[in-house]
Amino acid sequence: MSRQILLDTETTGLEPEQGHRIIEIGCVEMIDRRLTGNNFHQYLQPDREIDSAAVEVHGITNEFLADKPRFADIVRDFVDYVQGAELIIHNAPFDVGFLNHELRRLDEEAELVSRIVAMSFCVPRSWV
Repeated sequence: MSRQILLDTETTGLEPEQGHRIIEIGCVEMIDRRLTGNNFHQYLQPDREIDSAAVEVHGITNEFLADKPRFADIVRDFVDYVQGAELIIHNAPFDVGFLNHELRRLDEEAELVSRIVAMSFCVPRSWV
């Protein structure tokens, strides 16, 4: 049985090193290349302002996120969901970089996403 997770994030900006955060995680599960309906989706309160350029891209506002949980509130559910799966990510370096940054904010000894899942790779832009 092959379990794959198609994953995407939205963020407050482009650089986690500048304090930007994840504001949305969306995942779709496939087993043996068939959609299962077992999806994971969560909006997140970033505790910082979203760059106006980022709002133009994804349309998610600070006001919308005001009552949403923080990454720390959902991290266990997220890690349990992706554990052992192969991740398929359009821009893997970006999304995995942000996910690893969020994990390390909670615990400097946290496992990196690449250690939690079987594999991650980037779908080249030319494929979409």
